[in-house]
Amino acid sequence: MKRLIVGVCLTLLVSTTAWAKDATKVQVDELSKGSVSWNGDELPAYPEGTPEITILRITIPPGTTLPMHNHPVINAGVLLSGQLTVITESNQVLHLKADESLIEVVGTWHYGKNEGDTPAEIIVFYAGAKDTPITVKK
Repeated sequence: MKRLIVGVCLTLLVSTTAWAKDATKVQVDELSKGSVSWNGDELPAYPEGTPEITILRITIPPGTTLPMHNHPVINAGVLLSGQLTVITESNQVLHLKADESLIEVVGTWHYGKNEGDTPAEIIVFYAGAKDTPITVKK
């Protein structure tokens, strides 16, 4: 019995040590954190109702300008590749390059455009409420 207990303890020790070595390879990079959007406006409170998270991968071809729109819910994104320019109705401008993140404006009319030669690919996370639109076009 003593041998069994020692064997189990050694096995646990070896497997825990192996897992710990793998865990030391994990890297966490904070891309964005804040309570204001990229233009400095404070984020609104989360909407009432059943929470609904939406995650979109959006690909914008070179030379494409998106229509004027706004987001009634909090959202944030990471530009995976390409470049993207975001312009508010009041002409505030944000230039994003690959690997940059943004906390998007909420309830502010704006549009995006890809002025580059390659597709702009962005992942956007929306924190809304069920049956509430995430984007409204003007």
